[in-house]
Amino acid sequence: MKYGYGISLIVKIVTIVGARPQFIKCAPLSKELRKKHKEILVHTGQHYDYLMSKVFFEELEIPVPDYNLEVGSGSHAYQTGSILEATEDILLNERPDLVIVFGDTNSTIAGALAAAKLHIDVAHVEAGLRSFDRSMPEEVNRVLTDHISKLLFAPTELAVRNLRKEGIIHGVLRTGDVMVDSLTMARPVAKVKSHVLERMNLTRGGYLVLTVHRQANTDDLSKLSSIIRAVGRSGETIVFPVHPRTKKVLEASGLLSGLSDKVEMIEPLSYVDMVSLMSEASGIVTDSGGMQKEAFLLGVDCITIRDTTEWPETLVGGRNKLVGSDEGKILEAILARKKAKANRSHPFGKPGASKRIARILDEMM
Repeated sequence: MKYGYGISLIVKIVTIVGARPQFIKCAPLSKELRKKHKEILVHTGQHYDYLMSKVFFEELEIPVPDYNLEVGSGSHAYQTGSILEATEDILLNERPDLVIVFGDTNSTIAGALAAAKLHIDVAHVEAGLRSFDRSMPEEVNRVLTDHISKLLFAPTELAVRNLRKEGIIHGVLRTGDVMVDSLTMARPVAKVKSHVLERMNLTRGGYLVLTVHRQANTDDLSKLSSIIRAVGRSGETIVFPVHPRTKKVLEASGLLSGLSDKVEMIEPLSYVDMVSLMSEASGIVTDSGGMQKEAFLLGVDCITIRDTTEWPETLVGGRNKLVGSDEGKILEAILARKKAKANRSHPFGKPGASKRIARILDEMM
């Protein structure tokens, strides 16, 4: 494939997804790609239960995957190795012209490695993000994927600058963020189809949303305990959609018994229900990168229970606060929060990133 003047023909694209955030990013882009290209969708099975996987395909109208690797949970080495091996077989069979990966999961780096070693060009959607914390496996995945990709679709100007500082210049294109497209698509659907507030008897603006899933928080009981105590002490109504891994740790450690009566643990929600829940919350407490950005776009105050973020753009104006796992800082931020205001002019670009990416690929034909 040659870049810049549209000489080569893209006949077939393999798109690799495996986790909730990737399903969300894939949905609008897949619709655009299939207008002119043949897309083969590979689901690695990194997120595999219904509420973390299948329901997203149904709600977002993502095509049924052509391959489901059903890798499931396991160590980073197990997941990455299993996905790498299985993806290599698929790529040898399909012989695509391009492989598209998203974000920073084990599915991302495994898919990119499999393609690169077979001399198949890799396109990385959401390239250039950096938290500058190499203790996070996601940061390692981001950096490695960017350095073996031929096309780097950067969502923001800061992402472009991050790549430039690492000597990555060729193939870098600032397209805006595909999650803006996903959220734009989901919000009107959520208003009509989601009844999560009614089901849970919640009042608009009368609750906080909590999510915890990062390994740094779930595998360190002192950190997890600190987070649970802080939200409990706040006296706020807390809705806590629990990631399966987090639930196992809470049950095994006995921390469940320490949950406040005002903290309501629920199963993971579908994307439409989650958008509805976040939109009407008075604040969000999370260690999720995607939710930091969604809160920013929705104009909802965010408290990030991490020391670093790959989305420093969300920190502008205090709309997102980094508090780590310190109980006092979390509690202080919850009590001091103010309703953020949605900003029509933001660093993630206007809706249409998916169309822009598809158009770039079209021009290469």
